Amino acid sequence: MVFRSRRAQRWFQRINGSNHMLWFLAAVSFLETIIVPIPIELVLIPLMALNCDRIWRLAAVTTLGCLVAALVGYGVGMVLYQSVGIWFIETMGMQSGYQSYQAFFDQYGFVAILALGILPVPFQIAMITAGVSGYPIYLFVLAALLARGIRYYGLAWLILRFGRRAEELWRRHAVTASLAVAAVVIAVSLALQVLANRIL
Repeated sequence: MVFRSRRAQRWFQRINGSNHMLWFLAAVSFLETIIVPIPIELVLIPLMALNCDRIWRLAAVTTLGCLVAALVGYGVGMVLYQSVGIWFIETMGMQSGYQSYQAFFDQYGFVAILALGILPVPFQIAMITAGVSGYPIYLFVLAALLARGIRYYGLAWLILRFGRRAEELWRRHAVTASLAVAAVVIAVSLALQVLANRIL
């Protein structure tokens, strides 16, 4: 990744050489999932490219940071929706997206969380909706873990496979690849759901 300013380059070099890099990455993942509208991939890709010997650990830390944030968002939806939840949705301008997603979630539940977790779109809607609806927390955690695990471990594989070209590939095909993966996951999940309903 090419940083445009010397200040940004120095900042990144300090992070990359720090003993607290993993904690930093976990914190950034947490903040990106909760509120910061900046893709973590902008930092994660160059860190992974420079630390291939620890690339799976970086993917794990990023996934866990997101999972902790998802649990916080779930808790906001479950306990504080009328105050913090509504304020957050309105402040972030997510009213229409939230209403549209509620109908999708009511029908598909687990699959809806998976889809939103894989796609490069704000995950807060899924977190709050699951909390408000009282969706089983273990299923929510499983869906969030699978979705973000696919996203970040997939990125790690991409970097190991293509090296420095991974950033360019991500920039060009992030949305298309996310849509394709989400479509496959949704199709498999729905097929399993139909099969389970027939068996039971």
